[in-house]
Amino acid sequence: MIETSRLHLIRFDRVRLARGGHRLFDGLDLTVSERRVGLIGDNGSGKSSLLRLINGLILPDSGDVWVGARDTRRHRKELPGEIGFVFQNPDHQIIFPTVGEEVAFGFANRGLKGRAAEAEAARFLAAHGCASWEGRAVHELSGGERQRVAIISVLAASPSLLLLDEPFASLDLPMRMAFRRLIAELPLQVVMASHDLELLADCDRIIWLDRGRVVAEGPPGRILPAYREAATLRVLAS
Repeated sequence: MIETSRLHLIRFDRVRLARGGHRLFDGLDLTVSERRVGLIGDNGSGKSSLLRLINGLILPDSGDVWVGARDTRRHRKELPGEIGFVFQNPDHQIIFPTVGEEVAFGFANRGLKGRAAEAEAARFLAAHGCASWEGRAVHELSGGERQRVAIISVLAASPSLLLLDEPFASLDLPMRMAFRRLIAELPLQVVMASHDLELLADCDRIIWLDRGRVVAEGPPGRILPAYREAATLRVLAS
C-alpha cells in the first residue's frame, strides 16, 4: 500500500487549452489526490489531454497545473523523475531495439550506467515474469507483449505517480486481467484513462469528462453506472 505522504496533490487552476482549433478546457478547476483515479468519457472528451497536462507533455494556454509543489510550466524538466507515462500505443513509447535495453534505460535515468543498469534490468524483468525476454527484439513481440515491456520500463524508473492512457486497448482478456492485478498491487499513485469500465471499478474516484468539462465525479459505484446509462440512452436515441 502506498504511503499517504507519497500521494501527489494534482491541481488544475483555471486551465484553458485549445486543441485541434477548438477550445477544450475553458477555465478548468480540478483537484486530484486519491491513490487510484479513473478518467472516463467519450473520445475527444479531454482524457488524454488531461494526462498530458499533468506530466508537462503539453502546457496550458493559460492557468496553472500543479503536481505537488511543482508547477508544470516552471518545473517541466523535473517531472519525468516523478511521473511515469504509458501511452495507448507502445510503439509511440519504446525506443530501443531489445527488451533489455529498453528496461535498462529506466535504470539509467535513475543514475545507473552500463552493466549495472543491465543487471538491474535483468533482475526487474525476472521479477515481472519476463526473465527470458531480455535479449528479445522488440519488433518480434506481439502488441500485448510490447505494451507489457512499455509498462515495465516505465516502472523501472521508479516513478511515484503513474499515468496510463488507454493502456490495455490492444490486450487480450488474460493479459488484461494480469495487468489489472499488477496495477492494483503497485505501491504508487495511478491516474488512468480507459473505456474499460470494469478495469476502473477498483478506483477510489472516477472523473467523468465531456468536451473538456467535468460532468460528474465520485466513487465508481455511483459514476460508472450513470455513465453507462447515459451511453445507452444516446445509442437508443440515435
